[in-house]
This record gives sequence, C-alpha cells and structure tokens, in this order.
Amino acid sequence: MKLFKNTFLFFTILLTCLSVFNFSSAKEIDKSTDTLLQSKVLEIIKDEVREIPGMDTETIYQLLSVEILEGDNIGQKIIAENDYIKLNEGDKFLLLQSINPETGEITYTVHDFYRLPILYIFLGIFILSIIVLGGIQGVRGFVALAISLFFIIYLLLPGILAGHSPILISLGVSSLIVIIGSYITHGVNKTTSSAVLGMIITIFITGILAFIAVHFGKLSGFNSEGSVYLNFSTNGNIDFAGLLLGAILIGLLGILYDTSISQAIAVEELHRAAPHLSKLAIYKRALRMGREHIGALINTLAIAYVGVSLPLLLLFYSYQTDISEMLNREIFATEIVRIMVGSIGLIFAVPITTLIAVFVLIKKEKTL
Repeated sequence: MKLFKNTFLFFTILLTCLSVFNFSSAKEIDKSTDTLLQSKVLEIIKDEVREIPGMDTETIYQLLSVEILEGDNIGQKIIAENDYIKLNEGDKFLLLQSINPETGEITYTVHDFYRLPILYIFLGIFILSIIVLGGIQGVRGFVALAISLFFIIYLLLPGILAGHSPILISLGVSSLIVIIGSYITHGVNKTTSSAVLGMIITIFITGILAFIAVHFGKLSGFNSEGSVYLNFSTNGNIDFAGLLLGAILIGLLGILYDTSISQAIAVEELHRAAPHLSKLAIYKRALRMGREHIGALINTLAIAYVGVSLPLLLLFYSYQTDISEMLNREIFATEIVRIMVGSIGLIFAVPITTLIAVFVLIKKEKTL
C-alpha cells in the first residue's frame, strides 16, 4: 500500500496547487443581446430556392409562421426568415432572437434544429445499458466519466479562460482524471496504482514531446474556426499553442487509460497463473500482449483522426492540391502531430506500465 499512499500524496499536492489558481478571475465573454428560444413551425408561408449571390450554389429560403415555446414571450406567434435548414410544419427548432442595442429593434431568424429530445433518449439508453450489461463495474466507470467531465468543466476550462498556462493546467487535470477515475473504477489496490503511476509518467513524457512538436513545428493553435472565434471572444488572452498541447493530452487520456490498465492487469493475471515465472519472464510475456494491443490502438487512433478530418480532406482533394503542400498546411500538420505524439505516448505507456507493475506486484524474484 506504500505506492498507493505516495500516489494519494501526489494527488493531494496536485489538487492543492490547482486550487491556488483564482478560477473566478476568468474573463467573462461579453454578454450578447441574442437569445435562443425553442419554437415550433405553424405554417410555411413561402418556400423557394434561391441562388447565393456571386456563387452558382443554390440554397433554400423559407418564410415561416412560428410559435415561441419558451421564455418571456411563450405562446407568441411571429414571422421568421429561414435560409439555413429545411423545416416542415410541426418541426421544433431553435429561434434566434436578436435585439439591436441602439434601436431596440427585434429580429428573428432560424438558428438550428432542436435535437435535445433524441440526445436525452440515447443518453437514457446508454445509462440503462451500463446498469444492465455493465453491472457495478460499468456504473463505476460512468461515475468516473462524470467526475472527469466535472474536472474538465470546472477546473480545466475556467483555468484556461483565466489566462493560466493551458499546458500546466492540462497536465494537472489529466493527472487528476487518471488518478480519481482509475481508483473509482478499479478500486484501491496495487494493480490500479501501478497503472496510475504508469499513466502519469506517460502523460508527462507526452507533454514534453507535444511541446517540442508544437514549438519546432511553428504550430499556432489556430487550426479551426472555433479557435479564431475564441480568440476574439477572450480578447487574445489565451495561449493557443498551449491550448493545442492541452488538447493533445486530454485527447490521449481515454486510450492511454485502456492501455495502462490492461497492462497492469495482464501482469497480475500472468503472475497468478504462473507464480513460478521470474519478473523478467512475466515482463516479456506481458510486453508481448501489450504490443498486440498497441498495434490495434494506433490504427484506431489514426483512423479516428482521419474520420474527423474527412470533409477537409475531400475539400483539398477536390482542388487536386499537391500532397506535400497539403501536409505542410497548419491544419493538417496539427492533426499529424496529434496522431504522432499520441501514438508515441501509447507506445511508451506499454513498457513503462508493465515495468512498474512487475516490480510492484511481484515481490520475490523467481529462478525461471
């Protein structure tokens, strides 16, 4: 239990360091006069196709009779324009109410579909599946997920918005997530402690590699529209290169957790099944299992990133852009760095966690 005590002490110190940040000092984004209201289409007054000025692309245009379903004006019927999504009578959607701060004039436009009901349904199916099929272990995993989201929402995001270093906060929050999540899901034992220690070491190694890649790759972190909007909203007070580093670490946690826990359990089970084997023999066998696992995970990680970037890949492919030119663009270079650094982190996690587990779980050296 000594390793657990040391890990818990590390967690306590880490949490104390994070708590000294004044997260309440986060700069608030200017409050907008825009309000989103759940609404319903009563009647389609006009429905036609128009050409976007200066382009050969057509878009829909609708003039709608709408009933507001929430807010101070619940039940009010208004006329709204829609050139964004195709709506039918009876559809529920989000209506954007904009108030001109100078004249007080109110305008209404269609913002997006109202999707929350279907999301709630699948959330319910997800939770029910966890309880029925996952049992107590599944429930523990769900609780760990909830706590991880809590750390991200109430520690990571406010800390970054407050102007603190995204990379330091991401390192701290990542460590908290793996420590708390692991012990909740798998219990307080030597196997879990071995995996936790392996994950924390891997996170810091990955952080160093990510810093080197971002720094020497001259990656600014402005690789999406969201980054540009966030920069304007926060008056340029966020370090976006550091934010990119943090995103790489947070994005790695799920697969890293799976890898480290699997390796620690593999060592434990091998030792139980063959207690006569030496530490070196068990290390080699567990490492062999880890290599098979890591091969599948790296492929999964790379394909997942390609899937996310598929629309962008199609866009550049349609322009027949030279492959070297395409790869050199920051938006693609950033994703390549994510894949490479994440994959290196996973590769390091296998021998590191396996080595720690062997020395923690196997006390006596065997002769075979």
